Amino acid sequence: MNMKDIKLVATDLDGTFLKNDRTISPENLKALQLLGIKQIIRVVATGRNLLKVSEVIPREVPFDYIVYSSGAGIFNWKEQEHIFQQNISHKSASLLTDYFRTKDYNFYMFAPAPENHRLWYHRGKQECEEFNRYLELHTSLSQPVQDNGIMGNGICQFLLIIPEDDTGFENLKNEIEDQCKEIRVIRSSSPVTKGYIWVEVFHCNVSKGNGVKHICEMLEIHPR
Repeated sequence: MNMKDIKLVATDLDGTFLKNDRTISPENLKALQLLGIKQIIRVVATGRNLLKVSEVIPREVPFDYIVYSSGAGIFNWKEQEHIFQQNISHKSASLLTDYFRTKDYNFYMFAPAPENHRLWYHRGKQECEEFNRYLELHTSLSQPVQDNGIMGNGICQFLLIIPEDDTGFENLKNEIEDQCKEIRVIRSSSPVTKGYIWVEVFHCNVSKGNGVKHICEMLEIHPR
């Protein structure tokens, strides 16, 4: 492909666009500015929620769109407008919440995007240092899972935390996906503590790639 044919560039944040100290290098900032001069669309595609994106990307950094929470939402960075959300339905969220509580797993559930920096938690029977550490980092935004209808509009995602164990993850993944066809399970390494797996549960259509694809379709940019 000729470089002149490129209409959109997408980048992850952590470990890619950001330096190890989560700052932006002058070279990367200059690259964004040059892309803008060439009228090439600049997109972030990250697992961070929008609040956590704003903690590392100042408002003046010239991105065009933010695909956040692994594709659960899209934000027009220039206009500061929410343009897309893909949440788990109320029915599926209720089913999985009841199931996880019955199994007494350690889990978090996040409010529908774009408000998915807010969360609820259930402390399971198995003590988990990582679960406690994550909760300490989000105390001001979290509350225990209640029996009333907190999921009227569904939720963005679930997060279960388990010790690092490939077989254990695969078994749990199959178990969860057997409960509900609307969702998909994603494995992530914990950015907080080594030795733990984050089991993330999203709507089945959520992915960074699908988020970028949605922008391409909206702007009539061919994926190639």
